[in-house]
Amino acid sequence: MPAHAVEPATEHRDACSPDVLDQNSYLKRILNARVYDVARETELELARNLSTRTGNAIWLKREDNQPVFSFKIRGAYNRMANLDPQALQRGVITASAGNHAQGVALSAAHLGVRAVIVVPTTAPQVKVDAVRAHGGPTVEVVQAGASYTEAWRHAMQLQKELDLTFIPAFDDPDVIAGQGTVGAEILARHRGPLDAIFVPIGGGSLAAGVATYVKAVRPEVRVIGVQTQDSCAMAQSLRAGRRVELDDVGLFSDGTAVKLVGEETFRLCRLYLDDVMTVSTDAVCAAIKDVFEDTRSVLEPAGALAVAAAKQYAQQHGMQGGTLVAVTSGANINFERLRFVADRAEIGDAREAVFAVTMPEARGSFLRFCDLAGSRSITEFSYRIADAHTAHVFVGMRIRDRAESAQIAGAFTTQGFATVNLTGDELAKQHLRHMVGGRSALAGGERLFRFAFPERPGALMTFLRALPQDWNISLFHYRNDGGDAASVLVGIQVPEAARLACDSVLAGLGYPHWDESANPAYRMFLA
Repeated sequence: MPAHAVEPATEHRDACSPDVLDQNSYLKRILNARVYDVARETELELARNLSTRTGNAIWLKREDNQPVFSFKIRGAYNRMANLDPQALQRGVITASAGNHAQGVALSAAHLGVRAVIVVPTTAPQVKVDAVRAHGGPTVEVVQAGASYTEAWRHAMQLQKELDLTFIPAFDDPDVIAGQGTVGAEILARHRGPLDAIFVPIGGGSLAAGVATYVKAVRPEVRVIGVQTQDSCAMAQSLRAGRRVELDDVGLFSDGTAVKLVGEETFRLCRLYLDDVMTVSTDAVCAAIKDVFEDTRSVLEPAGALAVAAAKQYAQQHGMQGGTLVAVTSGANINFERLRFVADRAEIGDAREAVFAVTMPEARGSFLRFCDLAGSRSITEFSYRIADAHTAHVFVGMRIRDRAESAQIAGAFTTQGFATVNLTGDELAKQHLRHMVGGRSALAGGERLFRFAFPERPGALMTFLRALPQDWNISLFHYRNDGGDAASVLVGIQVPEAARLACDSVLAGLGYPHWDESANPAYRMFLA
């Protein structure tokens, strides 16, 4: 996830540079924010099962229960309600593919004003339909560009042509103040001891608003931002002491997949946020399952970040008897993505471990292996003979905790079964466990790459046309789980003379990719 520093003014900027406001000014803005015409004060709900399991009281701030199933309605409406009446009547415009777009649409419908919402052509239809449904006849949806950046540029062009007011998603004082009402509600509802509040971060408006309010009213309460490991622009920016723009971001948590945080949100987070934690995709999936088991609600990945971090924080600090609040920020998830969540939740909550095992091709080996597994439940078992002397096994097993996977691997190895622990291996979890077959005698000189293909028409053809004609595709495995990108595993046979040029050709595509040629799981099962 390469990154580079940026100057304060960039084309990705979400709003014009705001006046610098102090904490008291923000406190007043938050207390006077006009959000409750359309938003509601959401519940602070105890996650009983999760609290029992962790030994700490974990409260959920249920922003997923807003009318648009996201906190974004707060900031969008507050910004629009505070516009000059003439500017408001001319109409507004924004660029978004998700929750902010729905917030602007509902706000425009309530205020009876025109809204033009530009979404990328790659936006899932369910989100486009939701924007239209919330906005009604006053809202016009325009699809332009294959990415958010391209949609944003088109919105800027339309803004000038149509003389509309741009409604930023995060980098604006009124938007920040609207989101800050979440912090005000938490402290109004929970007046007892409180150790920490966990807040997801994309562009940073929610974290900035909540942290600014909480530190003004109860400075002893820690406010901790949360990002995914592959979309951590705020974490990197705070470490660097300046805004850092990521070259690419992971798209699983699409609601927080922001390459560059806002200027004002960065300033406030730097002043008032105690820390930023990062969590893995598996941990987020486990958190979605945790919240479902406690509430029967299904969060989107961004909505579960704070829950994943609260669990991780309690474990890392050996906390018992503490009180933690996690903001469940949204529930706009594509149904198709749930199969991916279900697959990964067990690993994320340390309930499943996966291994690659080399088994002697001898009588009794299979029985001896199963005997070693003992009473543990087997979740997956794939066997492939390798040669006259060995066979390779891909196996998944139920475990009690994270440390047990290393213990199992050690026990197998000690008993003569060479074992590789694949519990943290993305290739194994995303592709290998779903593939059949084995080595091919025709795949000599193969290099293996894992790609994130954008889910847009022509993405595959763009990839294929970029490859020189004397390169051969020897393996191709595609998986999409309802997100904005598909995970694709590709084996490429490159002529020896072109091997040095391979990396530059693939880099020129602009698709995030990882070289898996040395991955031990690939070597065992597919090479």
